[in-house]
Amino acid sequence: MKPFLCLYMEYSADEIAAARSLQYSAYICMSMATFWTYDYICSIHEEWKFLHQSRWSKVKVLYIIARYVPFLFVITDIYLNFSPNENPKKCKILVNIYSSFGVISLTCSECFFVLRTYVLWNSSRIMLVALLTTLLAIIVSFIGICFSAIATSYVTTSVVPGITGCYRSSTSVQFFMPFLLLFVFQIGLVTLTLIRAFQTWRMSSGGMYTILMKHNIFYYACGLFLSAVNILAPVIFSNPVYYSLLEDLQAFILAILATRMHLHLWHVDRHAYGSEVLVCISMSDISSADRTVTTV
Repeated sequence: MKPFLCLYMEYSADEIAAARSLQYSAYICMSMATFWTYDYICSIHEEWKFLHQSRWSKVKVLYIIARYVPFLFVITDIYLNFSPNENPKKCKILVNIYSSFGVISLTCSECFFVLRTYVLWNSSRIMLVALLTTLLAIIVSFIGICFSAIATSYVTTSVVPGITGCYRSSTSVQFFMPFLLLFVFQIGLVTLTLIRAFQTWRMSSGGMYTILMKHNIFYYACGLFLSAVNILAPVIFSNPVYYSLLEDLQAFILAILATRMHLHLWHVDRHAYGSEVLVCISMSDISSADRTVTTV
């Protein structure tokens, strides 16, 4: 008990609370890193088969970015939590880099399902332009709010020896506004998917179309839930450390869903044609008639 008594006598309550928050942040960081690494190891065989046997396309490049940017996200987060960051400016630079990787990851995940929604609407150019323009506006607003929040936030470090890392705290409005924008965008996508499902459910009962529809709805359900939790986080939690956990969780879960679902769709299509045919998903041919796909 004596070391704890000495700690409480030597440091103020705020300093001890900051040290505890940094410890929680480190635990959260390692749990997220373990979660991401475990998922990668579980799917590495199928993933490398896809990377080696599918031909290069824009969708494949999008897959690689969506799959591997979270590794940079994790590495930056580990460095942020386990390196001595007594300089607030250095900490904010690391938070900016960390947030940039998070935004890239979320953008790539959403792009997958923008393309899928575009396919469900018979590859309508008008629909694609509308979706991409809306997504661009959402991402620009997301970046503007996120980085202005970082610039005006204050940085928490620890004066207690042995407690490393730092984290930033900002107002609740600055925190939940980007996720509110993302929530609205996801509501729009799920609405378009459901409308298309009701329009074509009698005509399109094929396997690929059904998988595509199920994937979209499940992804949107998870995305809406996670966005809603991030919006409500300032009400549910008083400690800003948990905001970071929820941000990380949303970025990781959506990246896993987007890449896993694309991988699953590729393997389903490949098995339908046999192992000798090198295929990827031909989004333009999956639409309402559910014609069997060739490749993108």
